[in-house]
Amino acid sequence: MSNNVNSAGESLEHGRPIVIRNGIVITMDDQHRVLKNSDVLVVGGVIKEIGTKLGAPEGALSIDASGGIIMPGMIDTHRHMWQTAMRGYGADWSLSQYFVWYYLQHGKNFRPEDIYAGNLLSGIEAIDAGVTTSVDWSHGLSSTQHADAAVDALEAVPGRFVLAYGNIQAAPWEWSVAPEFKEFYSRRFSANNDMLGFQMAFDVLGDEAFPEKPAFDVAKELGVPVTTHAGVFGVTGDNSIRLMHDHDCMGPDTVFVHCSTLSDDSYHRIAASGGSASVSTESEQSAGQGYPSSWILRQYDIPISLSHDTSVWWSADFFTAMRATAGSDRSRQHFESQLKGEQVINLDVRCEEVIHWATRGGAKALGLEDKIGSIEVGKRADVVLVKNDNSPAMFPIINPYGHVVMQAQRADVDTVVIDGNIVKHEHKLVGIDLGAARTATEKTVSFLADTIGEEAWVSGMNPELTERQINENPYKYVK
Repeated sequence: MSNNVNSAGESLEHGRPIVIRNGIVITMDDQHRVLKNSDVLVVGGVIKEIGTKLGAPEGALSIDASGGIIMPGMIDTHRHMWQTAMRGYGADWSLSQYFVWYYLQHGKNFRPEDIYAGNLLSGIEAIDAGVTTSVDWSHGLSSTQHADAAVDALEAVPGRFVLAYGNIQAAPWEWSVAPEFKEFYSRRFSANNDMLGFQMAFDVLGDEAFPEKPAFDVAKELGVPVTTHAGVFGVTGDNSIRLMHDHDCMGPDTVFVHCSTLSDDSYHRIAASGGSASVSTESEQSAGQGYPSSWILRQYDIPISLSHDTSVWWSADFFTAMRATAGSDRSRQHFESQLKGEQVINLDVRCEEVIHWATRGGAKALGLEDKIGSIEVGKRADVVLVKNDNSPAMFPIINPYGHVVMQAQRADVDTVVIDGNIVKHEHKLVGIDLGAARTATEKTVSFLADTIGEEAWVSGMNPELTERQINENPYKYVK
């Protein structure tokens, strides 16, 4: 059976009106309404109506959402998609080992076709998980040929993406002023396209001379936002934020990634600028950028979005991102209270707010809040149906917010609609050649392994252990 028809033989072609019926609708609108036994009608790529027992145009595809949750598509504001062909390779890496491998050693081996392979697989994976918009924090673009390959892959996947252009093999004040970079931007991003946005991605390392200023000037010239890793322990700290602020290089469209190890002064500067923070909880917990920052960002009313960082560590499953973020935030609240000998009675963060960060928070960070991020009449139809009749964890649904954050998983994503088109239905991807992505990534893995050499390739997955880890475990039975 073609993957462009459902189990009933109904066509899933793009442009067909859709009505999703009898579900619990988590709107994430201003009132955060939760509507039971409700329908969502999609016509012409737009949410046309929300209500009960809605009429639908002739020929509309009707999807039964009973026993499920209809929610906005999730939005990942920071993901190094080009690294996805190396899925899980660095599962035991620290942040330093990540930097050495990609920045100083083998990252420079990536060819344009390897960037394409990673982006293609990452884009497909995002859709499968119900992530309808992804920011490709693409700092592996050592040439505009690599950048073209990145865009080609994003355009080959029926999702919504933002290319955040970066190049870790050159300084931002070098690659950003190069004529070929501006030519690339003009050639690939001259038209206004809601399906493919653009950012510049680079870091500010705290040099008092502020050599990154020319890159910010280019961003202002092109009228594009900047996304930057901030508050990363030992790398980008308070000096970075101060320099950006003092040189008028911060604004409402600036996205600060991680924001984990900053002073009160830096958080005040970010808040005053109107910028937002992208929290990658799983990454911060494991790699060591600093304690996941949602707990402190809330104290300064800094808008939050969520992200996954890279599949060299983690997958694109936003249910785990939400769950990890709720857990880290609550853990910090308990920790801080218990240090003072106090007991937490009420949790500061509710699941409703975490879903907001994963949807509308991401839309706000990308300047798309008037178009996506919530289920409201007139917005573009980026909609996810979470439903799995074969899962004992999908019933009963008593607290819809809590169910999405604490119970659901990517296998429960039944249907994904992006810009009004069905891209996943009945738990299967629609109109996507997964075999092509598999072939491309296999070629990349073979190339990298052959280039590096088998011994180095294998040892790269097994970083050196510390002395404490090497010592014998004293808790064992001995004669």
